[in-house]
Amino acid sequence: MKLAVYKTSGEVTGRTVELRDDVFCISPNDHAIYLDVKQFMANKRQGTHKSKERNEIQGSSKKIKKQKGTGGARAGNIKSPLFRGGGRVFGPVPRDYSFKLNKKVKILARKSALTYKAQGSQIVVVEDFLMDSPKTRTIVEMQQNLKSENKKMLLVLNEPNKNIYLSSRNLQGVKVIMVSDLNTYDILNASSVAFLESSIEALNENFGQ
Repeated sequence: MKLAVYKTSGEVTGRTVELRDDVFCISPNDHAIYLDVKQFMANKRQGTHKSKERNEIQGSSKKIKKQKGTGGARAGNIKSPLFRGGGRVFGPVPRDYSFKLNKKVKILARKSALTYKAQGSQIVVVEDFLMDSPKTRTIVEMQQNLKSENKKMLLVLNEPNKNIYLSSRNLQGVKVIMVSDLNTYDILNASSVAFLESSIEALNENFGQ
């Protein structure tokens, strides 16, 4: 599969890049995508939620009324979950939500996500460009030239570029990511995936197995 390489001005350079069929043209596996996205979201959870149980509530443990003869239900101490301010029954406790997922399943999920984007013509290749200083306007103009304004755009780099990152972090719909950090969630969450020309070769090496 071949795609044309565009300039940041939106013009075609006349060059093309080859997208490997075993990365961008596979039979998508929806269950692998589900598992990979589930793990990604689970790993982001802090798991620091906590509520106090009755043994952690500060208060007297004295029986608040006699067992019989009051006409009401039996009651123990004031820390009972039945009373206002009492402990909570089976409340949340800190826990780790992360779980293991096989590497081959992750690769399959990301290939499947890239295949969906390729089928939807939502992948664009931009020639490598440098920025001498951070300038948000440059990224905005590139979005407009590539007809990706008002859309979520994922910009994939081959190597870290501080100026590109600083120029885009103030834009709500733009996310910059390294090709080595590419994940299924970000691919599917973006309306347009823009690869720098140098990142395609790295992507083919990482996922072309």
